[in-house]
Amino acid sequence: MPVVVSSDGNAPAFKAKMTVYVFVCVVIAAFGGLIFGYDIGISGGVTAMDDFLKKFFPTVWEKKQHVHENNYCKYDNQFLQLFTSSLYLAALVASFLASAVCSKLGRKPTMQFASIFFLIGVGLTAGAVNIFMLIVGRILLGFGVGFGNQAVPLFLSEIAPAQLRGGLNIVFQLMVTIGIFIANLVNYFTATVHPNGWRIALGGAAVPAIILLFGSLIICETPTSLIERNKNEEGKEALRKIRGVEDINEEYESIVHACNISNQVKDPYRKLLKPASRPPFIIGMLLQLFQQFTGINAIMFYAPVLFQTVGFGSDAALLSAVITGVINVLSTFVGIYLVDRTGRRFLLLQSSVHMLICQLIIGIILAKDLGTTGTLGKPQALVVVIFVCVYVMGFAWSWGPLGWLIPSETFPLETRTAGFAVAVSCNMFFTFVIAQAFLSMLCGMRSGIFFFFSAWIIVMGLFAMFFIPETKGVAIDDMRERVWKPHWFWKRYMLAEDDHQDLEKRT
Repeated sequence: MPVVVSSDGNAPAFKAKMTVYVFVCVVIAAFGGLIFGYDIGISGGVTAMDDFLKKFFPTVWEKKQHVHENNYCKYDNQFLQLFTSSLYLAALVASFLASAVCSKLGRKPTMQFASIFFLIGVGLTAGAVNIFMLIVGRILLGFGVGFGNQAVPLFLSEIAPAQLRGGLNIVFQLMVTIGIFIANLVNYFTATVHPNGWRIALGGAAVPAIILLFGSLIICETPTSLIERNKNEEGKEALRKIRGVEDINEEYESIVHACNISNQVKDPYRKLLKPASRPPFIIGMLLQLFQQFTGINAIMFYAPVLFQTVGFGSDAALLSAVITGVINVLSTFVGIYLVDRTGRRFLLLQSSVHMLICQLIIGIILAKDLGTTGTLGKPQALVVVIFVCVYVMGFAWSWGPLGWLIPSETFPLETRTAGFAVAVSCNMFFTFVIAQAFLSMLCGMRSGIFFFFSAWIIVMGLFAMFFIPETKGVAIDDMRERVWKPHWFWKRYMLAEDDHQDLEKRT
């Protein structure tokens, strides 16, 4: 049966079926997310492995061996943090290059470039014999992340019917969580493989990269990308193929109209500074800031380290990280189910309260019961693990996937790749900041780091309440009329743009 897609959530506009082909395209493309998640998860486990530390960071390994080590400072090493964070700094730079490739060549070739960067980066990191080789490999992995994270969410938003766009786009985040879970499992089993368990762990990223590379050969380019590059007939056939219905003329004309407007814009980055572009531009950037300052990557990067800090042994710490990975995956399915039913704002607001409570409880327990040396009692350590898991649940169905979904669906076509490139680069920048600073912050702030993230959660919850509009069920090229113009705050930018255009016409 066809799905009737609505441009405003009520009035029928475009007909489409959820076809097997679209499902296959979504799964293959989302492997870019799996690689991203694997890289997030694997680095935390590898940096806790003694064989890895002895080879590349011997001073950190020596510090670990001290009987009365500082619970909060034993991993505080800028080069160790650079191993993790260099990937995200490279991805920041790569996202702007990926934006140009996305526009000029299409979403599909951009994903193929991502796969190639990943494979070269995996070879260098898994085969590293010195820290220079290790960091260069991470930088190339970062280029893969930048290209993949630029192309995949745009691809998913553009091939999905509007009524199902939220759930299909969140498959990207689902694959990120699956990647993190697989990485935690790999870390758990390779931690006892001496002396090259860390090489196996880092080399595992080659598997999803190969799947993405060869899988991308069988998926189609998005109709929007084809029409944008003046391949109208190919775009029309691609649209008919992914929608599964013959009557696609109305949606086709809508895309052609959006592409005609887009082709008139010679400098999309300058267009981003125009009043009408500011609402999705500001929200897109702030969502990336907020997503990272929930504290999620601090937990996911260093989950094994964190659990060791609160008193678990090395193996138990990795096992606890595997448990949080399972919860992360299962909770993302909740997001897929709810996002097109309850809407985006409800999930953002609910999870802000949810995560705030968890962070405060964890911070209070550590402040009260974990000193500079020694460990938590088993009951307190168990409570910390439980609330970390509950916290991960809230993030996995809200700020995690929606940080990618909302920017990918709210920019108009003329600034879509440029705007999303800015969003991706912001995400990578703030991820870099957290990855580079977290261990030093943990050393300096101790349990106060959880109160630091709690304060940010309050800010982002208030921002979501007042400034993030609902986009559920709105066609991707209809956001200006249906979302921004009716909004109590953002409509002023739309009116300013309209007034400016009227003045230009009169002049």
